[in-house]
Amino acid sequence: MVEGNQSVVSEFMLLGLCNSWNIQVLLLMIFCMLYLIIVSGNTVIMIIVITDSHLHSPMYFFLANLSFVDMWLSSVTTPKMIADFLRENKTISFAGCMFQILFSHFIAGLEMVLLVIMAYDRYVAICKPLHYSTIMSLQKCIGLVVTSWIIGFVHAVSQIVIIQLPFCGPREIDSFFCDRALVIKLACMDSHNLDVLMNADCGLVAVTCFILLLISYTYILLTVCQSSKTGASKALSTCTAHITVVVLFFGPCLFIYVWPLNITKMDKFLAMFYFVFTPVLNPVIYTLRNKEVRNAMKRFRSYKMNSKGSS
Repeated sequence: MVEGNQSVVSEFMLLGLCNSWNIQVLLLMIFCMLYLIIVSGNTVIMIIVITDSHLHSPMYFFLANLSFVDMWLSSVTTPKMIADFLRENKTISFAGCMFQILFSHFIAGLEMVLLVIMAYDRYVAICKPLHYSTIMSLQKCIGLVVTSWIIGFVHAVSQIVIIQLPFCGPREIDSFFCDRALVIKLACMDSHNLDVLMNADCGLVAVTCFILLLISYTYILLTVCQSSKTGASKALSTCTAHITVVVLFFGPCLFIYVWPLNITKMDKFLAMFYFVFTPVLNPVIYTLRNKEVRNAMKRFRSYKMNSKGSS
């Protein structure tokens, strides 16, 4: 199956973001810095959620999971893109290309469901505060996260049909990663129907999650409007961070799979936003917008400074 494909096309050629060497050097420095922020920022969030007892609640449990997923979402494509800035021939093996497609859809599907779970957590906390601890028990939180991983895996499996396609040339992909839609177009067969079907599959997952998010936050905002000013202000502050992350994540995704623009430069920009800028902004948004996370970071820094001082 795969061996047959590889005997014809063993690798693909990525055209990257641009052809100018000077611009590629500049992009190399920018994306190296951004990827360092992604890894360090999300790692810090995971560490403080795990180590700080003040953050041992369902909301921060889901936040730590989101940080872990964001780090891997960016790692699917960004290291390869950074390395390719130094190469004239930006090739990727057939297996590596298929891995990028399947793993990116696995992580993306997982993150979509995780964002819905986080919205549900805020809905229960704000709309049913008296029953929050009962509804959002540790067992249920773990079960919800496991469910998000299962749905992400099932979504990735639905993309595996790409491996079955015959590839015999051409092999150029006008992007910095193996974009599923562009790879399907390289198949030695009429793949239009398959492309439409797989876009519909991705669109169904994205739109379903987006609708559930809209319903959750509509109920939350309606409840907040009826609350006291103090409680409403705190709830609205928390939800604003969540809604910002949702818009940043689903915006490019909906344009790529639900309303495809078929403009190469725009597709590249949306893909960069999806794989690089959103994972960068998530820890920044949750750090700047969340007082408890900021306080936890201060306690973490104080602990480290005291440890160094005592040693």
